[in-house]
Amino acid sequence: MSLSHPSLNESLRWLLEDRIAAFRVGADGRFDQSADLPGALLPGSFNPLHDGHLQLARVAASILGGPVVFEMSVSNVDKPALAAADVGRRVSAFPTDAEVWLTRAPTFVEKARLFPKAVFIVGADTAARIVDPRYYSTSESALHEALSEIGSLGCRFLVAGRTDGSGTFLELRDLPVPSKSADLFMAIPRSLFQLDMSSTQIRALRGKA
Repeated sequence: MSLSHPSLNESLRWLLEDRIAAFRVGADGRFDQSADLPGALLPGSFNPLHDGHLQLARVAASILGGPVVFEMSVSNVDKPALAAADVGRRVSAFPTDAEVWLTRAPTFVEKARLFPKAVFIVGADTAARIVDPRYYSTSESALHEALSEIGSLGCRFLVAGRTDGSGTFLELRDLPVPSKSADLFMAIPRSLFQLDMSSTQIRALRGKA
């Protein structure tokens, strides 16, 4: 997948300048700002993209009975926006048959506003942050408001278990999901998918190579 087309580069510039909220890079490498919204997305920074991401997308597609696309936000809550070169490098790593949406939506409330009625496929570590008040200025009410809005927009989460840094396998059932929002979360059985290494760990290993 390539970001070399001038119009595609222009769309990326508009996104980075906050002139548009999102656009799709299709499997054919072409961009589209008015594409039909996807029903299921696997968000991530994809730094780097690895087999776990691709396998998770395949498993989620099988469970949901429909295609899963990837979503990458150029904005981050705690970090500067990604540079165009970084975005290009990460998108170019995807297989030629993958579809990627580029957005300016670092939080799941913002993602839900862009993609109403969508299912977001996340790892248990990400799900843990979604239900942690510390990520809402330590406000329980802000947490509940965010989950309520996500639910009102028709969105939900499909959660994959993963092994954390201590070697413990973390699943949806281990997380303190508020009871009133429990119906927003569905678990992927461990028998179908298990992720033992994160992008952070892969970057660390590559740095030692």
